Amino acid sequence: MYAISTRKSVILRICLACLLACWLLPNHVQAGDPLQLKIDGVDGDVLANVQAALTFPPGLVKDDVVDQRWLQRYVRQVPDMARRALEPFGFYAAEIRTDLVSVESGMQRLTVAIEPGPPVRLSLVRIVVEGPGAEVVRRKGWVENFPLKQGEVLHQGLYEAGKAALKRGVQDQGFLDAHYETHEIRIDVEGATAEIDLLLRTGSLYRFGNVSFTGAEQYPEPFLRRYLDFNAGDVFSYASLGQTQLNLLDADRFEEIRLLPDRSAEVGQQIPVTVELTPGPTKRLRPGIGYGTDTGARLSLTFDHLNMFHRGHALNLLLNLSQVRQSVGAAYILPDTANLHDATELRAGYEREDNDTFTTEKLTAEVERLRDFGRGRKGALCVQLFQEKYTIGEETDTARMIVPGVRYSRRRYRDLVRPRKGHQYELEVRGGHQWLGSDTGLVQVLASGNLLLPLPGRLTLFSRVQGAYTVQNEPLREIPASLRFFAGGDQSVRGYAYQSLGPEDDEGEVIGGKHQLVGSMELERALGEKWGLALFYDVGNAFNDFNAMDLKQGAGLGIRRYTPVGPVRLDLARQFGVADPGYRIHLSIGFGW
Repeated sequence: MYAISTRKSVILRICLACLLACWLLPNHVQAGDPLQLKIDGVDGDVLANVQAALTFPPGLVKDDVVDQRWLQRYVRQVPDMARRALEPFGFYAAEIRTDLVSVESGMQRLTVAIEPGPPVRLSLVRIVVEGPGAEVVRRKGWVENFPLKQGEVLHQGLYEAGKAALKRGVQDQGFLDAHYETHEIRIDVEGATAEIDLLLRTGSLYRFGNVSFTGAEQYPEPFLRRYLDFNAGDVFSYASLGQTQLNLLDADRFEEIRLLPDRSAEVGQQIPVTVELTPGPTKRLRPGIGYGTDTGARLSLTFDHLNMFHRGHALNLLLNLSQVRQSVGAAYILPDTANLHDATELRAGYEREDNDTFTTEKLTAEVERLRDFGRGRKGALCVQLFQEKYTIGEETDTARMIVPGVRYSRRRYRDLVRPRKGHQYELEVRGGHQWLGSDTGLVQVLASGNLLLPLPGRLTLFSRVQGAYTVQNEPLREIPASLRFFAGGDQSVRGYAYQSLGPEDDEGEVIGGKHQLVGSMELERALGEKWGLALFYDVGNAFNDFNAMDLKQGAGLGIRRYTPVGPVRLDLARQFGVADPGYRIHLSIGFGW
């Protein structure tokens, strides 16, 4: 029996060896090289590690000429180097033979034949945790989850990884002084057995102390504390420090962020933290352009003030201009002091839309309370007041509505430029009544969702559905245009013009409906990282009676170009199920609004 004192460098050596092996062929160098290496008897990760260990040293071959004296010295060293490469995988009794021959004029081949022998198996795995954190380790089950068990082959890479994970886990629970008092592998080569002996002392539990901010005095301290992922007195965790830094980065208000825990200033196992911030500009002006067959050419201009009255409040001004729709709006955002993602928004705006189906002008004022539930889930309570003048068909009218509502949504897409997988859905219930000051009474339920699934062969399947249902206490003509439903266009049923589908009046003019149902399936084949080819099918319409929905259909081909400022979509769609089907091109450049 003899003992091997393990070091952290063992696993580093294994990882480095595997990386170097990626530059070599599985068993030999390229055929045209003057010196070739062939390894027999092992495969997989073991082969890769041996290949990396036996990589020819620089200078052994120079200008296609082999230094023969150096080569002989290298060959004598090969058995020891190969044995060391086998040991991390449990092979300590390997037999290694070398054979250096000339294969043709000016070329030599070194063959290394390996008989690894029986692997060393673990006869004992003893892991002991002592100290105040021992109960935490037991509760987490970390000892039971150690990657090596009694009876298994000794693998030093797994040993080092498991040992590091156990220590890191204990430290992440606030036991910063955790250390191994004993860490040994005892190997009996003749008996092909090994014992692991680990003794981890956790040390004392540390907590967060006072948190101070420097460099961002223009922001009030309660506003800055919203971004902390911990409070004074919480168990100290480097993961919480990392999440705090991410929160501050996502705020898009600071150019530099440094979190500095000071263990030298700890008092009673409480570690103070200093957050050093360098604020960025608080006023920003951002232009944007785009195009869509629904809206025509469009231009947007956004102004943001991120620190109104030095309270951390935000002011957002937005101007949108297109051939079909124009709008101007303002939003004042009051962040919640208790929750990072909660806020209250006050909004006001003016919208005008003139398409082939209707014309509307609308003044709005709205208050909304936003609540974040985590994991992409958001909720909102809102009340909107609007005055609208509209023309649909041959009718022109005005309406005043006070519409309270509730919304809930969830979004799970990681890559917003070109997502590969994810889903999103949104539910909303809204309504108004004469008792509340509205000109008409109604309740509407709206739902939408989409799903993106990866498929073999660089294919993705994208499906979407949206629906709406209305109950009202007055005729349809009393419902303003913005609360009626239409279908058709780039984001609805392709093959039909924007907002061109819905119930019609006696003159054949589309006047919108109480309900809506639209669905789509799209199969896309990736062409490189930035292009895609799509095949799609859309179906849907707006209607007043579920027994007479008259769903319209469209299908076609599309090309996609993905850019950092938004996707470019070009679709050619054909109508189906009509007496005289037609074709329509749909083009969308940039994010829509």
